[in-house]
Amino acid sequence: MDTLTRMRAFIDVVEAEGFSAAARKIGRSKALLSKYVRELEDELGALLLNRTTRQFSLTESGHAYYKRATEIVRDIDTLAESVRETSGDVKGRIKLSAPRSFADVEIGQSLIDFARDFPDITLDIRLDDRFVDLVEEGFDVAIRITRMEDSSLVARRLRPFSIRFCGSPEFIAAHGRPEKPQDLARMPCIIDTNGRWLNNWPFMKDNGEILSVAVAGRMEVNSPIASRAAAVAGLGLAPLPDFIAEPALASGQLVSVLDDWIPRGGGIFVVYPHRRYLPAKIRVFVDYLARWMKNHDGE
Repeated sequence: MDTLTRMRAFIDVVEAEGFSAAARKIGRSKALLSKYVRELEDELGALLLNRTTRQFSLTESGHAYYKRATEIVRDIDTLAESVRETSGDVKGRIKLSAPRSFADVEIGQSLIDFARDFPDITLDIRLDDRFVDLVEEGFDVAIRITRMEDSSLVARRLRPFSIRFCGSPEFIAAHGRPEKPQDLARMPCIIDTNGRWLNNWPFMKDNGEILSVAVAGRMEVNSPIASRAAAVAGLGLAPLPDFIAEPALASGQLVSVLDDWIPRGGGIFVVYPHRRYLPAKIRVFVDYLARWMKNHDGE
């Protein structure tokens, strides 16, 4: 039995968080996976997993080995894919991290369309609003809605992104239209606790300086979809991603305010780690999303 097979078995067990779950996922017996991991530990002369009857945990050596092993296996698989690419054979699994706010609205259809158009590629989508560590957690690629800072990741901008500050026409009629950000301090606001700013909303001055305004309101919720519904119901002003606000703005259910103060420079990005060999499946996926966003711009 070769080391690479044992290494893959160890990675499968760690990522599935257990021998039984890993066995179900890859279609091998729990006993066989346990044998492979035990042989790997014997070969290394180190304990990688602390096992109990109900659970296991990684040892310090196990953490270090898992991180490096995933890089090695990924490089091997990527090299194989780059060779197969010459025959036009694009297949495999893409482990993708994406925000719920991306997948739950119209632009999330891009992922469905990709899966339909590339049946030989399995799209393993993990929806999580936090920024995952792609290398540490074994992701191939991630979608991020942000202003990109300096990063060790390769980033491709799919489309611009901004926050719109929105309220219903009835709310504006009752409370007045704010003329400057500081006016929000006296107005009911809807707090999206899933956002980065919570109740300190950012605005941008003409000189590019960020102005933060503390706001309060009767509703706090960790979902921009729920924030939109609350704003439509007249509960307050809500900070909404533009792609979530646009349908309600177009229908007249919401109006946007303080447009001249909206922070600039944000975008929807697809990011992936620097690699010597970029897998064909990743390049195909990134190109597809960029093309899909361009074709559906303004919808």
